[in-house]
Amino acid sequence: MDISRRSVLAGAAALAVAGPAVAKSAIKGSGGDWYSRAIVIDALGGTGDPYAADGVTRMTDRGWAETLATGVTVVRDTVMPVGNVPDPWGDYQKDIAAKHELIAANPDRMLLITSAADILKAKREAKFGAIIGTQDSCMVGPNLDRLAEMKKDGVLTIQLTYNKRNLAGDGALEPANAGLSKLGKATIERIEAEKLLLDLSHGGARTMAEATAFAKRPLVISHTGARALTDHPRNTDDATIRAVADKGGVVGVYFMPFLTLDSHPKAADVIAHVEHVARIAGEDHVGIGTDNGVLPTTLDEETKKKLEKWQLERIKAGIASPGEAVGVYPMVADYNSIDRYRRFASDLAKRGWSQARLEKLMGGNFLRVYRDAWGG
Repeated sequence: MDISRRSVLAGAAALAVAGPAVAKSAIKGSGGDWYSRAIVIDALGGTGDPYAADGVTRMTDRGWAETLATGVTVVRDTVMPVGNVPDPWGDYQKDIAAKHELIAANPDRMLLITSAADILKAKREAKFGAIIGTQDSCMVGPNLDRLAEMKKDGVLTIQLTYNKRNLAGDGALEPANAGLSKLGKATIERIEAEKLLLDLSHGGARTMAEATAFAKRPLVISHTGARALTDHPRNTDDATIRAVADKGGVVGVYFMPFLTLDSHPKAADVIAHVEHVARIAGEDHVGIGTDNGVLPTTLDEETKKKLEKWQLERIKAGIASPGEAVGVYPMVADYNSIDRYRRFASDLAKRGWSQARLEKLMGGNFLRVYRDAWGG
């Protein structure tokens, strides 16, 4: 998910099926159940306050209350850019500064995650934790020392490719499916040496398979689906899912149109993909990375126009995945509500998932791999 789309969704996020009073009620009445006590991690999502004025980085009371009501402990947010832009390092420097401005403006509400221990701290202090990561290595390219600089900036995860080819390897949309380059291997070695976390989301099938085989440390595919269920280039085949698990990693399932070929998945489709990954990888190696904003989205006319513009820009740039089109919204409508994470867990509980298994899925598995990667 690129920053323009996240900005659109954040700007439109509101209680899709409930109002602010419900959000406050959810906070007040949720202290005793397992979900409220659990570490909930969205391994690829977004931050944003739809009620703050343009240019204001301080969260509003309403935006903060609704964020708390989701029950999410930590989200992995994206520092841009993605794709083969003219000045990727310059774009990165601008966006990382913006990330730090947001967190600095909300010291009582947000916490920059710099270790796995910080995730536990965010939970204890009832703060919203933000993990900063990339969705491309275009800003690194052959300048591998930049990975050390990015770590000092608070970046903890590096996604190797986006949808198109970069110097590290082929993305999901490249028809040649040429796989991992020599530089890609060197990039993985440096990512691991810096104790950053390697993410293979958006990779071409061969790139993901070769990178998983080459990696020496646990890695993730933070947001994907099961290709065995839906043959889409953004989804991952069973062999790679199993290989990531064998390396001690985690595969996160997204709440995105690519879960079905008609681009309009239901709640049952999300569940089917999660359960498939759990069968292939094992319950210790599956999580969620919704690829949505943490808050739901109200699809009013203004938001639809912004999404249409964003979609047309992606299509023109050649980075739109199959199924992306005007009128196809980047979400699962059944879970477009402030309690989406809680309802999703409840739906799985109805299917026989135990509390212990749900705690792993909703955050425990990613917490483990984060600890393995970063320490703390």
